[in-house]
Amino acid sequence: MSATTITDQDDERIADYRALTDVELRTRWEPPNGLFIAEGELVIRRALRAGYRLRSVLIDAKRVSQLDDLPLDGVPVYAGDQTTLEAITGFHVHRGVLASFHRNSERTAGQVLAPAKRIAILEDINNHTNIGALFRSAAALGMDAVFLSPSCADPLYRRSVRVSMGEVFAIPYARLEPWPDALTSVQQAGFTVLALTPAPDAVPIQHLTAAQRARPALLLGAEGAGLTVKALEAADARVVIPMHRGVDSLNVANAAAVAFWELARGQNE
Repeated sequence: MSATTITDQDDERIADYRALTDVELRTRWEPPNGLFIAEGELVIRRALRAGYRLRSVLIDAKRVSQLDDLPLDGVPVYAGDQTTLEAITGFHVHRGVLASFHRNSERTAGQVLAPAKRIAILEDINNHTNIGALFRSAAALGMDAVFLSPSCADPLYRRSVRVSMGEVFAIPYARLEPWPDALTSVQQAGFTVLALTPAPDAVPIQHLTAAQRARPALLLGAEGAGLTVKALEAADARVVIPMHRGVDSLNVANAAAVAFWELARGQNE
């Protein structure tokens, strides 16, 4: 595989990779331009396998041969030393390779909902690490789709993709709007909306009835704030993961993993 050597951090050919640690800048650049950045060879391979179209590659010059087996015909590959890559991106690219991909067309909520049996619905979760971890757990633990309120973080932001280990590509997702009124469309599709909350009236999640487990939609809120009053009021039931030793709650991504496992337990995959 041939690569073009980059020595100037201001080279316009690598504009997609500039200042990757600046969340505000990346938010203004990536979604409006229909792009996202994947970090690491494994994640890049998973993006390709999921059908995302590659735009360019930026790689440590010492690692160019690692990608020799990828279908890169016609795709620009730019290589530089670690000093140059760090100057471009704003961090040490310890995984050695980044790729810019074109986003696919966004799915509608109806398209994602129709084939699903178990779903997660996220409200106001704007921490990219939590988003990535939630998607990885959803893929591993039997959830069929993820829905996001309008204020949730972008699942295709670089950190979300990295933390998910590329599993964000494996789970269909869509924005659920208007919020929270659109929760009624989930209920009308036959799902039981289960709000995960430490509220005193919440039912231990392992005590759900067979009917409640049949088509569950697990509703999860942001770290600290939890679910809004309106979201809680829209839910069909409130559920809790029983805690021990005085611990009041888990990180939302950890709680989601426990709940996902419980909801899929005993179900046909």
